[in-house]
Amino acid sequence: ALPEKKMVFKGLVTTKEDMNKLMLTPLIRYPLLGGSALITFEKAEVAQRIIEAKEHTVELSCGEEMEELDRCRMRVQAAPVDILLPSDLEIRLAQSSRSILVSDLPNLGIPEEILLDKLELFFSKTKNGGGEVENREFLDDSGQVMLTFAQDGVAEPLIEKGYIQVLLGKGKYTIKISPCMTGHITNLQFQPSRCPRTVLLSGIPDVLGEEPMRDSLEIHFQKASRGGGEVDAIAYVPAGRQGVAIFAEDTG
Repeated sequence: ALPEKKMVFKGLVTTKEDMNKLMLTPLIRYPLLGGSALITFEKAEVAQRIIEAKEHTVELSCGEEMEELDRCRMRVQAAPVDILLPSDLEIRLAQSSRSILVSDLPNLGIPEEILLDKLELFFSKTKNGGGEVENREFLDDSGQVMLTFAQDGVAEPLIEKGYIQVLLGKGKYTIKISPCMTGHITNLQFQPSRCPRTVLLSGIPDVLGEEPMRDSLEIHFQKASRGGGEVDAIAYVPAGRQGVAIFAEDTG
């Protein structure tokens, strides 16, 4: 079984960190309909207060778009955000008999294709313990290179060495050779989870531009007098459009 995780909305996009180990990190894509917004507060108790109130009257900052009104308000509905998280996961792994992973590569400041050419030239030679290379691929998320040989029996001796010196350009560099693992999911189960610091706002009319509306919502919901608090992240999708919110693990 997988450990229970608290999730939080951090924005519409997220970045990956290069980790030199196997790590399964939930990355939840949540459809956000037009006329709605997601707000993540720094404290869970603030989000709970906003949800319990259910309906909120928000004062808008009206500029040239609504100059005929000195002041205008809108009513929005607040609801909790429930998502499905994996609770149990089983993966069957198998080692490729013809592929290797090459890592600890030096930063030579050359294009990827040239680096791939140099690696293919080196590992194609039998005197280096290699053989004919059938395919090569640069893995952007890890900075590693996967090489696939045309014949069996080439990859295993290289993997057993672990490290090998390679001539790249005018220098010799020690690089790491690892097995290439492939896998497929044999069992995956989900359980519902509520995001404790995030609130879904709906019923937002299309009466302001995207940025002024987002600012108006943040100003309103960070006021303690309105039951709000410090806002950590906010995203707004105008009516007639759709967005996708990305939820990552809440480490705060």
